[in-house]
Amino acid sequence: MFARQPGGDSMNRIIDAIEKEQQKTDETQFAVGDSVHVHTRVVEGDKERIQIFTGIVIGRKGRGLNETFTVRRISYGEGVERVFPLHSPRIAKIEVEKKGRARRAKLNYLRSRKGKEATAVRE
Repeated sequence: MFARQPGGDSMNRIIDAIEKEQQKTDETQFAVGDSVHVHTRVVEGDKERIQIFTGIVIGRKGRGLNETFTVRRISYGEGVERVFPLHSPRIAKIEVEKKGRARRAKLNYLRSRKGKEATAVRE
């Protein structure tokens, strides 16, 4: 049905080799439902500083170098979400503040909740 392209398999090996050298090795283990502190490097002019985004991981997506995770927090009564690439050089480190036990892969139901119940995930 599909014609095999010449050199397709070797191209995948080259791409895998490039991705492997760009992936982070000191990866912190965290799951959906965990409360995390994400330390991001922010460049302002010629200075660089670390900014911390704290919230609940509501989803992970992708695999390999393209893997991302979404962190949600409530800031001044408004829900704020940020999507971070897992292997980005802009992320200095990820600290797990509190483990949460989620029974599903994506916690989209937290978006409709208000107040303290918006941050409530089983421990």
